[in-house]
Amino acid sequence: MKNILFVASEGVPFIKTGGLADVVGSLPKCVDKKYFDIRVMLPKYTCIPEELRNKMVYKTSFYMDFHWKNEYVGILEAVVDGVTYYFIDNEGKFGGFRPYSSNVYDDIEKFSFFCKASLAAMPLLGFRPDIIHCHDWQTGLIPVYLKERFAGNEFFQGIKTIMTIHNLKFQGKWDVKTVQDITGLPDYFFTPDKLEAYKNANLLKGGLVYADAITTVSETYADEIKMPFYGESLDGLLRARSNDLRGIVNGIDYEEYDPATDKFLDYKYSASTFRKEKIKNKRALQKDLGLDQDDKIMMIGIVSRLTDQKGFDLIAYIMDELCQDAVQIVVLGTGEEQYENMFRHFDWKYNNKVSANIYYSEAMSHKIYGASDAFLMPSLFEPCGLSQLMALRYGSIPIVRETGGLKDTVIPYNEYEGTGTGFSFVNYNAHEMLGTIRYAEKIYYDKKREWNKMVDRAMAADFSWHVSARKYQEMYDWLIG
Repeated sequence: MKNILFVASEGVPFIKTGGLADVVGSLPKCVDKKYFDIRVMLPKYTCIPEELRNKMVYKTSFYMDFHWKNEYVGILEAVVDGVTYYFIDNEGKFGGFRPYSSNVYDDIEKFSFFCKASLAAMPLLGFRPDIIHCHDWQTGLIPVYLKERFAGNEFFQGIKTIMTIHNLKFQGKWDVKTVQDITGLPDYFFTPDKLEAYKNANLLKGGLVYADAITTVSETYADEIKMPFYGESLDGLLRARSNDLRGIVNGIDYEEYDPATDKFLDYKYSASTFRKEKIKNKRALQKDLGLDQDDKIMMIGIVSRLTDQKGFDLIAYIMDELCQDAVQIVVLGTGEEQYENMFRHFDWKYNNKVSANIYYSEAMSHKIYGASDAFLMPSLFEPCGLSQLMALRYGSIPIVRETGGLKDTVIPYNEYEGTGTGFSFVNYNAHEMLGTIRYAEKIYYDKKREWNKMVDRAMAADFSWHVSARKYQEMYDWLIG
């Protein structure tokens, strides 16, 4: 039996702000339990819902020197869906209404504490990991501390570390002097070949330098981040470590996202019944949102954070042109004010064609996947992306830009070979995107049988966690040897 400990700043079902939580919550359930015992370590935030906090059982506690103080560290434990979770408790550090602060300094102090406390707690768990699998910059100090103050302790000898990058944009950067003061690490660690980068201390960089292996959340993104445009100033380091870097695409929970059993859908459907049943969800959504009641019109869904990264500047540029076509556009999400207002404006201008839902709702997102014919996702960069995987599962054909996980998971339609599960374009260009949307419209209206076959292929694609879990297992085997 090989023991793996995930250490992360968030994980489903306890706390979630993004895709990282889905990975941390789903992957341990899907690995082969005969060979791997995967457990998860999280901070015990006071903002975790009470019914989940009530599942936690106190295990032990101790005091640890951190940032010139003697700090309390409590360890709690909970078992959910057969997975053991440990929680590091310190209300001073993990209080508040949200897991992350708007001030990076606070987060650097909080997660430096979390890294050190997680390691200090391990000998008390009755579980010695062969591998500590660290996620994103919040856990970047674990491989560093393991080589520093924990190196002399026999318990930690031979433990390997993996650093997974979920989004390279977030790195945990602050000035060297402050980070040195918080972490207690000696000068030796703050050089350009270690934690220092462009005059700042960089916690993610520390993790990438000292981890035994590095992964990210799709094969294409693993290649992209070795180039300056996507590399967020760490491309040189990632090129240097390219032999230890691999991309494994995320999955989605195929029980939660299943149009045949989805509690949020008015009309359930499957790959064999979508031709008759999916249209009923479209009718229901058109009625709910006050759009024209028209079975034949092509409905394009967008469920996203409304930010530059997601390609909304491209959409803003061609929205007037697109609204001249026979399409309906249904948007759900919140984000940058300019894009929220842009969609509100087009909802006002083309009221029977555009529906702007500037909020977030799990139920509405499922309804959009279930009702829409196509799903638009023209990201500037996309480490993995989960929305396109959900769209495929629901037979809503993705229209994406070929970047990161979008390129790895959506096979472009080829009308000569009758292959593909979606439509894609290469350059970050508004009219190239519009051309691709219009090509999709042409197939939808003029070659309906071909479109339906594409839906068949999309719904048959397997992006469940079990596929990704097998690749992680191979990596764990390779690392432990």
